[in-house]
Amino acid sequence: MITVLPVSNSDDLQTVFSIRQAVFVDEQKVRAEEEYDEFENTSTHFLAWEDGKPCGTARWRRTSNGVKMERFAVLSDCRGKGVGKALVRAVLDDIFSQQPEPIESIYLHAQLPAMPLYASFGFVAVGSQFEEAGIQHYKMVLPGSAYGKE
Repeated sequence: MITVLPVSNSDDLQTVFSIRQAVFVDEQKVRAEEEYDEFENTSTHFLAWEDGKPCGTARWRRTSNGVKMERFAVLSDCRGKGVGKALVRAVLDDIFSQQPEPIESIYLHAQLPAMPLYASFGFVAVGSQFEEAGIQHYKMVLPGSAYGKE
């Protein structure tokens, strides 16, 4: 069973960082200086658990362009089990539960292999492909009425 909860203590935040270290820094060769940023303390972080074992993470934050979802990471031995989908759903549910007014924009920078996951929630690619931390991405946005119509 997969459970996704907001991070509420420093131990869980350290677990988030260890998952991101394993996925982004160790596996994808992103420089640690690029992975960890000034938004760690102002973002809402999530931790996914599969049968009591931490297996994935994500975060969201407000930016001048709207709400940005980011840092989605699932440990390699937990992929293909619905962890990513559970993380996207939990993050979107949290964003919408805290936003009584219409949100001008919800967006993310998707690595190419993850685009179908985000598209399944209604996100659409906009603009040209670009490189971020040495990895190809597309900006994807959630049209205002798309979420909840899966």
